[in-house]
Amino acid sequence: MATQARKTLVGNVDSHVLAFTIGKDPQLDLKLAEVDCIGSAAHVTMLAGLDLGKGPLFTPSEHAAILAALRDIIGTIRAGTFKITATDQDVHLAVERLLSRSVGEIGRRIHTARSRNDQVATDLRLFAKTELMDLMDEGARLAAALLTFAKRYERVPMVGRTHMQPAMPSSVGVWASAHAESLLDDMGLIMSAYDYNDRCPLGSAAGYGVPLPIDRQLTSDLLGFAAPQHNVLYAGNARGKCETVILSACAQVMLTLSRLAEDLILFTTPEMPYFTLPAAFCTGSSIMPQKQNPDVAELVRAKASRVMGHLTAAMGVVKGLPSGYNRDLQEVKEPFMEGVETTRSCLTVMAQMIGGMTANRPALEAAFTTGVFAADRALELVAEGLPFRDAYQQVKANLDALESVRPAAAIAQKVHLGAAAGLDLALLKQRVQAVGRFTKDERKQYYRCISALLGARYPEMRE
Repeated sequence: MATQARKTLVGNVDSHVLAFTIGKDPQLDLKLAEVDCIGSAAHVTMLAGLDLGKGPLFTPSEHAAILAALRDIIGTIRAGTFKITATDQDVHLAVERLLSRSVGEIGRRIHTARSRNDQVATDLRLFAKTELMDLMDEGARLAAALLTFAKRYERVPMVGRTHMQPAMPSSVGVWASAHAESLLDDMGLIMSAYDYNDRCPLGSAAGYGVPLPIDRQLTSDLLGFAAPQHNVLYAGNARGKCETVILSACAQVMLTLSRLAEDLILFTTPEMPYFTLPAAFCTGSSIMPQKQNPDVAELVRAKASRVMGHLTAAMGVVKGLPSGYNRDLQEVKEPFMEGVETTRSCLTVMAQMIGGMTANRPALEAAFTTGVFAADRALELVAEGLPFRDAYQQVKANLDALESVRPAAAIAQKVHLGAAAGLDLALLKQRVQAVGRFTKDERKQYYRCISALLGARYPEMRE
């Protein structure tokens, strides 16, 4: 079958090959367009200070013109009129095309000493930087909502379960703050992924450096990274691996959310009506008028599997690659972006739902049967001097004789650290606040750097 070659900036390519190789990049790369302009601003600023013996690559006026053009392109991106064509192939060449159209010949110099390899690696890290800050904020909001719920119902008794069977006296405070603490530990993993991501690959070019005295430390500083990625080959090899580190942290968040969602599904059934979800977060049935379905929780539970799948897909691409750039890495972009986006959306909706949830005190107390107090009774006998195993056997042999205890009185006896009467919700609240302080400080520092780089207040883009 005859095919037609399409002319691109990097050569003539068979039209079918072009469509196959660009894949979804024209759509996915729209999410990278603004940070691509920011990365280009840092690169041209560095080049403007580079004297190769015949003067700087860019004069001050040329440098200023390019920065102004990049600010204009950011304006088109935000207005929704920025387009990536098939012949552009990706965001990098689309920005270069618009830049050259705007400023002429000097726009064609901007690719000096860089490759699309280090461009996209830098774009993805800048994209991830802000996404992870937002994700931490959303995680902190959900943890705060769970702690508010825990405080409101701190001493409301709740049957603790193992194997889904009634086990021992517990409380709503223990249940809600357990999920909050799990989420806070997950935010620690997200923070570690943020630190891992906070290295600048720009200037590594195709993975082997360039024969020009470029200043990689400068571009890293201009972009607000903690440091440049040192080894130029590793700067390229880390692409894909960095995304799997972030997706791995996201998968842990989703594990926490999935277990929380499963609890909400179970504990809002007519058989265990411990909690009531806000009506606006439940959906009805097309045939059964009475239904109020926990669809949000069910979808969160399912989306956890999707994020784990994205992690597996990304790791599967990266695991067998030889050193240096390989086009396979293009296939990591979509699962990475979707995995992070899914995690963020689940955190957001769960925080809103928990914020409107209530606990059903009568139903929670009615769930207590005498057997729930068996382990507590055995420990009472231990306190009276009986060896534990003897006490255990004595209670087990006389389960029918167990007396009911007021659930509130039972949980009041559990005063040690982390138990129903020993919860330190203020400590967990301090951890939530620490996450908020971290993202506030990081965001402030990043915005300060980008504002200085672009010559406009960022992210507002005001002069």
